[in-house]
Amino acid sequence: QVQLVESGGGLVQPGGSLRLSCAASGIIVTIGTMGWYRQAPGKQREWVASITSGNTVNYADAVKGRFTISTDNAKNTVHLQMNNLKPEDTAVYYCNRWIYWGQGTQVTVSS
Repeated sequence: QVQLVESGGGLVQPGGSLRLSCAASGIIVTIGTMGWYRQAPGKQREWVASITSGNTVNYADAVKGRFTISTDNAKNTVHLQMNNLKPEDTAVYYCNRWIYWGQGTQVTVSS
């Protein structure tokens, strides 16, 4: 059974940082492509970043240069380091592998 469990969300001021984690079970995060998505209120879910088994990373234009996706092999976890956060980054952030989704973690950027 595949489980993806996100954590690390919270309330942060503009310009601040957060590090999201996605702990996986039932899969190996370094085999295949792992992704982060987000969904803001009233908007469709959108892709944020992804990392392949070959460690190729890709980012949405809106987060390029501010967010970094990485994997921790020992903990079978995917991270999303988010720096210089903006109010428009406010959303529920989801971890994804193929058809599998986590429950999401709320990120709120507000002063």
